[in-house]
Amino acid sequence: MTSKMQVSAFLIAALMTTGVATGVSAQSNGMRDDRRAEMFQRLDADNNGSVSAEEFAAGADRFARADANGDGLLTAAELSALGQDRAEQRAARMIERLDSNGDGALSKAEIDARRDPARMFERLDANDDGVVSEEEFADARIGHRGKRPGNR
Repeated sequence: MTSKMQVSAFLIAALMTTGVATGVSAQSNGMRDDRRAEMFQRLDADNNGSVSAEEFAAGADRFARADANGDGLLTAAELSALGQDRAEQRAARMIERLDSNGDGALSKAEIDARRDPARMFERLDANDDGVVSEEEFADARIGHRGKRPGNR
């Protein structure tokens, strides 16, 4: 197997593995709207229902948010904490979306119930020829980030 084929196989395996979160996320405009609403609430510091230029600039300052002790320097611990916070938020959103029995945890059955490999493959196979080319795979990843027009 060539290294190009190995990379392609790895990427497909990664997509299938992470497809649960990304597929559900890409399919759910409601969840995007919820995240936008959360972001708006964080930016609206004075809770007046609008975001001023000052509030926007303060909210957009990732450095300041990461600099927990306010010393103007980012340590490995501060960066790690920022990443951990994001991971915890993503995990909580995923559980909220997929936890059908409300127990606060995800079973394999709950995850599998929301994942449809055939549908994921159909979305990847942009030209409907029954195979996914490297270009289609790359385009699908770009589309997940919202940059590909006409997502199927």
